[in-house]
Amino acid sequence: MTSDQVLARLQRQCSRMEYCSRDIYRKALKALEGDAEAAERIVASLRADRFVDDLRYASAFAREKASLQGWGPVKISFQLRGKGIPEETVHAALAEIDEGKAASKLEKVVADKYRLLREDPQCRLKLLKFALGRGYNYDEASAAVEKAMKGATE
Repeated sequence: MTSDQVLARLQRQCSRMEYCSRDIYRKALKALEGDAEAAERIVASLRADRFVDDLRYASAFAREKASLQGWGPVKISFQLRGKGIPEETVHAALAEIDEGKAASKLEKVVADKYRLLREDPQCRLKLLKFALGRGYNYDEASAAVEKAMKGATE
């Protein structure tokens, strides 16, 4: 496949869905059978034409994961850094998350999990591990666990 064909294909993909620079670079590299220089040129072209924007990608990723899947800022930032997103871009993306909605989402997922673990003698510990695994800090996780357990006894 020629460089122009790969560029056109990636432009179509980027117009349908957000991608970060690293993902696009990998796609270009694979399509060009390892030609790193051509892959870098393609990524630069896609960035210049605004098909690829790491801040836009990171913001959409953070909003989606926080609102739909209930991920916390720790997990989101870890995933974004794993995709090669710069630290300042990660912070900017996390700033766009509505903290009130994120907190209520955490409370909801912890309450749902509590219903499953209610009879377990290690319920509190498992709920705390669950909330921490979702990417919330200890204070947020602990507060959500306490609220879920207190709400169930009332």
